[in-house]
Amino acid sequence: MTNLKIDAARLWDSLMETAAIGATPDGGIARLSLTDHDRRARDWLKAQCDALGMAMIVDEVGNMFAVRPGRRPDLAPIAMGSHLDTQPTGGKFDGVLGVLAGLEVLRTLDEAGFQTEAPLMLANWTNEEGSRFSPAMLGSGIWAGAYSRDYGDSRTDADGDSFGASLDRIGWRGEAKAGSVRFGAMFELHIEQGPILEAEGRQIGVVQGVQGIRWFDLTLTGTAAHTGSTPMNLRRNALVGMAQVIEGIDRIARSHKDAVGTIGFLQVSPNSHNVIPGAARATVDLRHPEDAVLDRMETEIAALVVEAAVVNGLDHRLERVSRTAPVVFDPECIASVRAGAAAAGLSTRDMISGAGHDAVHAAAVAPTTMIFVPSKGGLSHNPAEYTRSEECAAGAQVLLGAVLDYDRRKAERRQEARQD
Repeated sequence: MTNLKIDAARLWDSLMETAAIGATPDGGIARLSLTDHDRRARDWLKAQCDALGMAMIVDEVGNMFAVRPGRRPDLAPIAMGSHLDTQPTGGKFDGVLGVLAGLEVLRTLDEAGFQTEAPLMLANWTNEEGSRFSPAMLGSGIWAGAYSRDYGDSRTDADGDSFGASLDRIGWRGEAKAGSVRFGAMFELHIEQGPILEAEGRQIGVVQGVQGIRWFDLTLTGTAAHTGSTPMNLRRNALVGMAQVIEGIDRIARSHKDAVGTIGFLQVSPNSHNVIPGAARATVDLRHPEDAVLDRMETEIAALVVEAAVVNGLDHRLERVSRTAPVVFDPECIASVRAGAAAAGLSTRDMISGAGHDAVHAAAVAPTTMIFVPSKGGLSHNPAEYTRSEECAAGAQVLLGAVLDYDRRKAERRQEARQD
């Protein structure tokens, strides 16, 4: 391990500079995937990588990969990164911290003239949030082979705009085939998005894995009719049926230990004061550390939807749009994170991520792990989301240490193999 130190002030300045792209009056960011704000953030990142003399590869779904050469160009790169897109009510740190901390690691190494054995890579994954195009983690999912490019291109937002057309419009569809850019390991730094580290006074979360996540699109269809002239017993009110489903999903999630279930998006049509809702669309988000429990929850919710539809005379469609199994991260990558934290003199806590991240899909292809830093009040996907400058810097320092430790371990192992 070296005594290299990241520049905390420079990292913070980069965070605040990018926070201006898509800034909202309440101090947050609305930088939805494949919008003009996303394009501006991508342009900014490319300019920073160009300044470091790094080659940039962009694949056909807009994933960005900047490469810094190592002593051994035949070795697979060690990747760092996360995402630049946000929720409509996003904050300044979710996702972007992982990208900019990786950039800061590269700047620090460049200033010191330090070259790793393996090349290093900085990744920005497309549409991690899923707030505009469902499912979440779409770019990394297509890269890992979980989804096809055609499936990704066909996804539409609430206004009917497609992922493919939006990617083409902002000019960030690359020529590299999705999945053709590979790396030997990946480390993703992220804010915790929960209250545990802050509550326990720990500085670094050593992430062991991610709980399973399933997303669904739900549509209930009845008949739009006049509120004053349609008797209650002759109504086909889609919103009433949806209300029963919402309550039922909350009840089902509470009945399974460690489970969470949420409807976070609801769209009612025609959404008029004196018209009975003829259609209601919602998204369903289920999470649990065990696939078997998620199977039971999915079965129970499917039955709940059928019951609500029958009782209210509705048509229904429940479509699973994504399924990510629980993930266990790579032990050697985790060991390198511990080494990075120890070298920096920082306290740690082992954690399971409750949120999905691009590291989920990366872990299906290469050794992967994550590093967490505290989130004030546990807030995320909120303009008030906040992680202090020294906490961001601590995470970046651990990221630097972890990458260097992993590179050293691999180099020593290769040397031992040659001696044998």
